[in-house]
Amino acid sequence: MSTQKSSRGYVPWNDEMDKVLLDTFVEYFNKGDRCQNRWKPHVYTTAMKNVCEKCNVNITKSNSDSRSKTFDKHYHVISGLLSTSGFGWDWDKNKLKVDSDSVWDNYIERNKDAKGYRHKVVKFWDLLSVVYNKDQANGEAVKTATESSKEMAREIGTNKDPAGSTSTTTSSLKRQRSDDSFNSLWSEMLDMLTATLKDDGPKFPS
Repeated sequence: MSTQKSSRGYVPWNDEMDKVLLDTFVEYFNKGDRCQNRWKPHVYTTAMKNVCEKCNVNITKSNSDSRSKTFDKHYHVISGLLSTSGFGWDWDKNKLKVDSDSVWDNYIERNKDAKGYRHKVVKFWDLLSVVYNKDQANGEAVKTATESSKEMAREIGTNKDPAGSTSTTTSSLKRQRSDDSFNSLWSEMLDMLTATLKDDGPKFPS
């Protein structure tokens, strides 16, 4: 079996092709080969190769890239619907469950891009949810967050070290306060002595 392409390079995708493509994406997603919401170039090359070999069709790297963008749109629209009250997912029919026409109409009024999805069949939603969920941190992001946490912990630990800078700073402040009190008392005594000497009262021997 082979799939004919139009002069513009359009390829009609079937379920088998979608499954192979998504399985490839899931494999490389788990390896951390998706960055900045895009696949690394070699992923598209491998995906194209897998679909061609396993489904006996002729597609290009741009075809797999284009299909990935379609999957991304599906996920973006459907996840937005599912995060709204009144919507669910029918795993048997691979389509949305909507509580009522009014719920749908109200949502579409605010989200025009979802208009064609009320009865749209979107298979492999479980795979799409894994691959295109922007909230899932990849390995690099997790590593960066962990390192940042460790650095913060080290800084906090240093600041709270009883034998470290905190205790030293506290001792310095105490000494400074003691010195200030002594200097203030000495200054007051000198003022009193000066005032006494200026008065006509009894003179102290020099």
